Amino acid sequence: MTAASPPEVLRAPLVVEFPFTRSLGPVQSAFLTGLREKTVLGVKTSDGRVVVPPVEYDPVTSEEVRALVEVAATGTVTTWAWNDHPRPHQPLDTPFAWALVRLDGADTALLHALDALGPEAVRTGMRVRVRWAAERTGAITDIACFEPFDGPAAEAGPAAHDGVFQDPVTGIVAEARLDYVYSPGRAQTAYINALSERRTVGERCPSCHKVYVPPRGACPTCGVATTDRVEVGPAGTVTTFCIVNIKAKGLDIDVPYVYAHIALDGAGLALHGRIGGIPYDQVRMGLRVEPVWTEGGRYPDHYRPTGEPDADYDAYKELI
Repeated sequence: MTAASPPEVLRAPLVVEFPFTRSLGPVQSAFLTGLREKTVLGVKTSDGRVVVPPVEYDPVTSEEVRALVEVAATGTVTTWAWNDHPRPHQPLDTPFAWALVRLDGADTALLHALDALGPEAVRTGMRVRVRWAAERTGAITDIACFEPFDGPAAEAGPAAHDGVFQDPVTGIVAEARLDYVYSPGRAQTAYINALSERRTVGERCPSCHKVYVPPRGACPTCGVATTDRVEVGPAGTVTTFCIVNIKAKGLDIDVPYVYAHIALDGAGLALHGRIGGIPYDQVRMGLRVEPVWTEGGRYPDHYRPTGEPDADYDAYKELI
């Protein structure tokens, strides 16, 4: 007899990205505007230390700091790590070092890329200077990178600066992006495969007997593997919910709409899903719902009322 092959565990590349928009206070505004003008600014704290990049509050005393000082565009590497395989959108598309550089006149170090021929060309204590970007907009990327420098050392003493520039930068939009390969593991692979058959499966803990949906592979309470697969639902009960009034970018759903925690029949905890087929202001705790599957049946698009009487509070209170 030949043993059956274990089911294939799913793997898929995933990308999480979003624009992060923030306004700048006077200190960060001066710092980024200064970079646009090829000027590096820091702040002087009450004990005389010069912090670069500048902060708005002293990290030791929590006092507000506003005393801007100009430091040199040359400095010393305090520590580094070699990046042999640059990722998209990193400062350089060839291998480089990530380095902490203490600029002349500063007491703290700035993290940025260091362009070097190889790891053998980088060392702690080496002298470097800023390589400015050809086009500068008022962002940390106005420093294209650091490069080795064997010229004379800059003056150690920082010069006071009023931080006043024409057309100051008052806000930034930073594109946050995370690329990775995700594997849901044995338990959630079975869960995802079952959804393609319009079924919902969980796994029962052999100790406390709670049924986890989606399954996690182990019970977080008892610390034991959950190998007993259980089909739950398809109907369930709304345990709690919220009304969404802000339209999400790229989501073709009219607001307001309701997102709810739904305890499927037989499950030991609630999962979340959108409620449809009923006015948003009629959704309530205890409402009995059933899934409406997407075209092709890959997963529930939303849940709608079943028409059954509402569940008694005692039947789901432990699942809220």
